[in-house]
Amino acid sequence: MQSTVFLSLGSNVDARKNILSGISALRQEFSEVTLSPVYQTEAFGFKGDDFINLVARVETDMSPLALKGFLNQVEDRHERRRNVPKFSDRTLDIDILLYDDLYLLSPSLEIPRAEILTAAHVLRPLADLAPDLVHPSRRKTIGELWSHFPQKSQAMRLMAL
Repeated sequence: MQSTVFLSLGSNVDARKNILSGISALRQEFSEVTLSPVYQTEAFGFKGDDFINLVARVETDMSPLALKGFLNQVEDRHERRRNVPKFSDRTLDIDILLYDDLYLLSPSLEIPRAEILTAAHVLRPLADLAPDLVHPSRRKTIGELWSHFPQKSQAMRLMAL
């Protein structure tokens, strides 16, 4: 059975190349990949180069943990460093935001991802892609969540890849 999954992608190290390569890896694995608009954002939580961020919707029959393993492999192929602080430069970061209407909290995986509610660079492209989707625990649409978000708190600029 196919599940609908939303993924966030971000990079601030050779960002354009790594994002395009990450999208290519998703398209090789999943038959349906839909992308949000792309945003340039300031580094969040540390001083660093600007990030490129977007959200992808994919259809998959992988379990959440199998999908996380696949995404980690894609990140690893892009030389993702895991022994650095949470807020630091990233070659490629791909996170599972939503997996159908699943609610999962484990030591290795959190669905829905908390950053949906706290990070404009996650919520805005998700709202662009799926404004009518209902957040599994908040029971509000993603569009409603974005309309109530302090949008000026995190600068974002629409950009083309």
